[in-house]
Amino acid sequence: MRAKDYIMIMQNILHQVDEGVHVLDDKGNTIIYNESMSHLEKMDSKDVIKKPFKDVFKNLNQDNSTLLRALELKKSTYNKKQTYLNKDGKEITTINTTVPIIIDNEVKAVVEVAKNITKIQEMSHTILELQKEIEKPEKAKSKKIKTYNFKNIIGKSENFMEVINRAMKASNSPASVFIYGETGTGKELIAQSIHFDGERKNKPFIAQNCAALPESLLEGLLFGTSKGGFTGAVDRAGLFEQANGGTLLLDEINSMPYELQAKLLRVLQENYIRRVGGTKDIPIDVRIISTCNEPPNEIIANGKIRKDLFYRLNIISLNIPPLRERKDDIIMLAEKFIHKYNELYDKNILVLDDSAKEKLIKYDYPGNVRELENIIMGAMSMVEDEHLLTGDNLIIDESALNYIGHDNYNDIGDCGINEYLESLEREIIIKALENYNNNVSRAAQYLKIKRQTLQHKIKKYNIG
Repeated sequence: MRAKDYIMIMQNILHQVDEGVHVLDDKGNTIIYNESMSHLEKMDSKDVIKKPFKDVFKNLNQDNSTLLRALELKKSTYNKKQTYLNKDGKEITTINTTVPIIIDNEVKAVVEVAKNITKIQEMSHTILELQKEIEKPEKAKSKKIKTYNFKNIIGKSENFMEVINRAMKASNSPASVFIYGETGTGKELIAQSIHFDGERKNKPFIAQNCAALPESLLEGLLFGTSKGGFTGAVDRAGLFEQANGGTLLLDEINSMPYELQAKLLRVLQENYIRRVGGTKDIPIDVRIISTCNEPPNEIIANGKIRKDLFYRLNIISLNIPPLRERKDDIIMLAEKFIHKYNELYDKNILVLDDSAKEKLIKYDYPGNVRELENIIMGAMSMVEDEHLLTGDNLIIDESALNYIGHDNYNDIGDCGINEYLESLEREIIIKALENYNNNVSRAAQYLKIKRQTLQHKIKKYNIG
């Protein structure tokens, strides 16, 4: 088969993938330009294929083109964020990986793969713009943005009140706070209380989930971007600047990309930030509160967080007990939720009967306080004119949370241990998904695995 035929076959294959693919030969002529790249850049492939790259993209050079850098300098670039204007003048943001194909120390071709993240970039910009609106006092007042303080916290269990008393003392300190608690224990409620009952209560409180965005976007969101830092970049303040004088809550800090943690550590040590692509140091005064839903010793041992960063964040530590260890608080919380949903649903539930109380107290609540609220909300959405909430009204599927096992040890001999364990894992995943109404994120949190891992297993076992 001729080399030309190989290229045609490859071109047809690459037309089927979602990522944009652009390949140059050793002379800088485009030899592959797939449909995804054509759609992304709004360029007709016939205007690009077999044409010199520099003639088609006249405004690009070694400084702003990873393709030319790979071709002329033999330099690879991995997962680089690039923002530029396509032919229609629309701002496009991609994550690019560009590598030279080197044979006998000579570049024979250059391959670039571009993943379109324009919508994610737009989302991060929207977050920043919305946060600016929230900061404006007149906006906040008109929108009645809900904030919390220690008066909103309900509980009397001794272990829980010890944490709250410690948090109240922390509100009068500028030190960083690290909050550990299982999903649904109220970490952000306590974080807000520390801020709004402290000296910074009249300054901004901004929360960002570190698992919500990829590293390339999270960095710009936190530290801002500088005009000219990369093609199409604009001057935009990040969350650190927006939170200046106040508090920045970094939720799920254990999900922050490892390389970005080093930059965060530097900010905490030096008390200044530098926007992405910028050269100016901007002083900031921000108190950091971070949260984590995995035990700190585990995330350190598993390399999910740098030790030096953890020690910088963990100056004041708070360990929120799960609801199953706060049995004295369950009925108090349930009654609070009944009052809340009486108003929202226009109901008139006055009391929990003994069967309802017994059922609520016996349950272990893997979803903690959030799950208790969902149970009450579900029950009250179904009752009609009753004034009493009974055990029959409460839908608690305890069986889905019990250990699921093949109790017959002899079954292993029929299929072997690998197949046996896979069938067991499949069954556990199915039950977890059923319990959380096919919410993959919540099921992954319950199973204590990453969301991506669970998605992989769902595909592997052909579930759903």
